Amino acid sequence: MFSTVISTTPPGVFLPRRLSVVRCCSVSVSGKQQRSTQFDLKTYWTKLIEEIDQKLDQAIPIKYPEGIYEAMRYSVLAKGAKRAPPVMCVAACELFGGNRLAAFPTACALEMVHAASLIHDDLPCMDDDPSRRGQPSNHTIYGVDMAILAGDALFPLGYEHIVSHTPSDLVPETCILRVIAEIARAVGSTGMAAGQFLDIEGGPNSVEFVQEKKFGEMGECSAVCGGLLAGAEDDEVQKLRRYGRAVGVLYQVVDDLLDAKTQSEEDEEKTKKKGKSYVAVYGVDKAMEVAEELRTKAKKELDGFEKYGEKVVPLYSFVDYAADRGFSVGDSS
Repeated sequence: MFSTVISTTPPGVFLPRRLSVVRCCSVSVSGKQQRSTQFDLKTYWTKLIEEIDQKLDQAIPIKYPEGIYEAMRYSVLAKGAKRAPPVMCVAACELFGGNRLAAFPTACALEMVHAASLIHDDLPCMDDDPSRRGQPSNHTIYGVDMAILAGDALFPLGYEHIVSHTPSDLVPETCILRVIAEIARAVGSTGMAAGQFLDIEGGPNSVEFVQEKKFGEMGECSAVCGGLLAGAEDDEVQKLRRYGRAVGVLYQVVDDLLDAKTQSEEDEEKTKKKGKSYVAVYGVDKAMEVAEELRTKAKKELDGFEKYGEKVVPLYSFVDYAADRGFSVGDSS
């Protein structure tokens, strides 16, 4: 299998670090190393972001009425966005030999859907967050009414973009339908919407459901869509499903852990009242245990893709990035 080497930090300790290269090696069942390679996650991610940003800019041109398109572009094209959903989609597609040109329309759609969910999550009637990605939330700039409309418009635009831009010579129509159904399931009443509902209305015992639905669904959907576009087998799609869900929740748990390290007592009380996270409900120690379990689970799912060789390395590196935050996109170091 493959293992990604980030640092010697003990398990359970999560600190943001910078990373230029992830060193990876394949190991046989006997435990002997067969070959070693270096995968530059930072370069892979950064180059993909540049391509995705360009395609997103083209996908949401300013039209009449200009106001709604400006609000949509504000959130989708936000500077500093890591583009994790589209990058994971492309990486999963390439794992199975798919052409990234086949994945780009779905990758863009995933970012549109992701941005729409964040716009709605930030609303005063939901999570009531005044900022997102280091800048004012959509409703803070454009007002609650326009923010709702921008989110509403981005969801269907994503589906339309997949249908109108996916190359028919690279992806069969049946696969496109499966991708659209997958995204619809992820954002609907059995997916992210359900997680948001219980985040507002559920009790402390609903934290696992909230985390899996509100954050795991996007990772799961991104990985699965990439596999579907490349013609992955059903059992491979299920592995991607479990992998993506674990990575999505892991990323959020580590976010909460990092926030907890810098919070004042007043901020900590606000967090406990605000949402259902493992840190808020069970404390830092339990959240660290959960994060380590998720990291192990995600990598275990990827062990089943060893036959694809080094093509699986980007997906392994996603796991360590989610846990360690090993680099910041755009760093010159």
